[in-house]
Amino acid sequence: MIAIAWDERDGVTLMLIGIMSDSHGRVAAVRDALEMFDRAGVEHILHCGDVGGIEVFDELAGRPLTFVWGNTDEPDAILIRYVETLGFRPPQSAPQVVSLDGASFAIFHGHESDFQEACDSLPVDYLLHGHTHVRRDERRGRRRIINPGALHRATPKTVAMLDTSSDNLTFHPLSVAKA
Repeated sequence: MIAIAWDERDGVTLMLIGIMSDSHGRVAAVRDALEMFDRAGVEHILHCGDVGGIEVFDELAGRPLTFVWGNTDEPDAILIRYVETLGFRPPQSAPQVVSLDGASFAIFHGHESDFQEACDSLPVDYLLHGHTHVRRDERRGRRRIINPGALHRATPKTVAMLDTSSDNLTFHPLSVAKA
């Protein structure tokens, strides 16, 4: 069950979604991103791949999470079982499609062979990806294509937050030294 915040000031449901990608096992950067998400009231996290292993999943434990594997992830049977013990559902393929607060999301890493075609044709509100380590916010018809940036090999390291009630997207740099 996904929690949706109720804003009693104006009677509108609000859902703040945290978007991250390309953590590549950089636990300190993930921890900083999660602290920022917690302060902002993020209710669901979407990770666009290249998670980087058990330590990152440990940081994400206990949070609503939808994720995809990236081209550097190695989801062997041991990792898949471990991820399941944390209560996460390992993806079978990309995209992972999820509906949150009435908005539809397709989550790719960005290296998949059908990714570019999906940018133009997939019937979703938001198409999220990582892989390039470069922030992106682009509209193609009714689709908004978002890359939150990266938590590794990016200057600055960034994540994004999306308010589904207003369609407001903000990118947030992290002040992680060497993570």
